[in-house]
Amino acid sequence: MTKKNSRHWFKAKKKVNSKSDYFLSNGIENIDYKDVAVLSKFINRQGRIVPRAYSKLTAKNQRLVAKAIKRARQMGLLPYTIIQQNEPS
Repeated sequence: MTKKNSRHWFKAKKKVNSKSDYFLSNGIENIDYKDVAVLSKFINRQGRIVPRAYSKLTAKNQRLVAKAIKRARQMGLLPYTIIQQNEPS
Protein backbone atom coordinates (compact mmCIF):
# COMPACT_ATOMS: atom_id res chain seq x y z
CA MET A 1 0.00 0.00 0.00
CA THR A 2 1.11 3.49 -0.70
CA LYS A 3 0.95 6.14 1.90
CA LYS A 4 -1.02 9.22 0.86
CA ASN A 5 0.47 12.61 1.32
CA SER A 6 -1.16 14.23 4.34
CA ARG A 7 -0.53 17.80 3.22
CA HIS A 8 -3.55 19.92 2.59
CA TRP A 9 -3.44 21.93 -0.58
CA PHE A 10 -5.48 24.99 0.17
CA LYS A 11 -4.87 28.68 0.26
CA ALA A 12 -4.51 30.28 3.63
CA LYS A 13 -7.11 32.95 4.27
CA LYS A 14 -5.79 36.47 4.09
CA LYS A 15 -6.31 38.73 7.04
CA VAL A 16 -8.28 41.84 6.16
CA ASN A 17 -6.13 44.86 6.68
CA SER A 18 -8.21 47.90 7.56
CA LYS A 19 -5.61 50.08 5.82
CA SER A 20 -6.20 48.35 2.52
CA ASP A 21 -10.01 48.42 2.48
CA TYR A 22 -11.28 51.96 1.89
CA PHE A 23 -14.59 51.38 3.63
CA LEU A 24 -13.16 49.70 6.73
CA SER A 25 -10.47 52.34 7.19
CA ASN A 26 -12.95 55.23 6.88
CA GLY A 27 -15.69 53.58 8.96
CA ILE A 28 -18.25 53.52 6.14
CA GLU A 29 -20.84 50.83 6.82
CA ASN A 30 -23.31 51.35 3.98
CA ILE A 31 -22.22 51.63 0.37
CA ASP A 32 -24.80 53.89 -1.25
CA TYR A 33 -25.32 54.33 -4.98
CA LYS A 34 -26.06 58.04 -4.43
CA ASP A 35 -22.56 58.72 -3.09
CA VAL A 36 -20.95 59.42 -6.46
CA ALA A 37 -17.74 60.87 -5.01
CA VAL A 38 -16.87 57.60 -3.28
CA LEU A 39 -17.96 55.39 -6.17
CA SER A 40 -15.90 57.36 -8.67
CA LYS A 41 -12.75 56.25 -6.82
CA PHE A 42 -13.45 52.72 -8.01
CA ILE A 43 -13.88 53.58 -11.69
CA ASN A 44 -10.89 53.91 -14.02
CA ARG A 45 -10.39 56.49 -16.77
CA GLN A 46 -12.36 54.46 -19.32
CA GLY A 47 -15.33 54.15 -16.95
CA ARG A 48 -14.76 50.50 -16.05
CA ILE A 49 -15.06 49.13 -12.54
CA VAL A 50 -11.62 48.67 -10.99
CA PRO A 51 -10.82 45.01 -10.18
CA ARG A 52 -10.44 43.85 -6.63
CA ALA A 53 -6.69 43.34 -6.98
CA TYR A 54 -6.24 47.08 -7.57
CA SER A 55 -8.96 48.44 -5.30
CA LYS A 56 -7.78 46.34 -2.31
CA LEU A 57 -11.37 45.83 -1.14
CA THR A 58 -12.74 42.74 0.55
CA ALA A 59 -14.78 40.42 -1.65
CA LYS A 60 -18.01 41.49 0.03
CA ASN A 61 -17.30 45.20 -0.36
CA GLN A 62 -16.17 44.72 -3.98
CA ARG A 63 -19.52 43.09 -4.79
CA LEU A 64 -21.40 45.89 -3.04
CA VAL A 65 -19.38 48.57 -4.84
CA ALA A 66 -19.98 46.94 -8.22
CA LYS A 67 -23.70 46.72 -7.54
CA ALA A 68 -23.81 50.35 -6.37
CA ILE A 69 -21.91 51.54 -9.47
CA LYS A 70 -24.33 49.66 -11.74
CA ARG A 71 -27.31 51.18 -9.93
CA ALA A 72 -25.80 54.67 -10.16
CA ARG A 73 -25.28 54.16 -13.89
CA GLN A 74 -28.91 53.14 -14.35
CA MET A 75 -30.09 56.20 -12.44
CA GLY A 76 -27.86 58.45 -14.56
CA LEU A 77 -25.55 59.50 -11.74
CA LEU A 78 -22.46 57.87 -13.28
CA PRO A 79 -21.61 57.51 -16.97
CA TYR A 80 -21.31 54.11 -18.63
CA THR A 81 -18.30 55.27 -20.64
CA ILE A 82 -16.09 58.31 -20.42
CA ILE A 83 -15.23 60.13 -23.64
CA GLN A 84 -11.95 61.99 -23.43
CA GLN A 85 -11.98 65.37 -25.15
CA ASN A 86 -8.21 65.86 -25.54
CA GLU A 87 -7.63 62.55 -27.30
CA PRO A 88 -5.80 62.96 -30.65
CA SER A 89 -7.57 61.55 -33.69
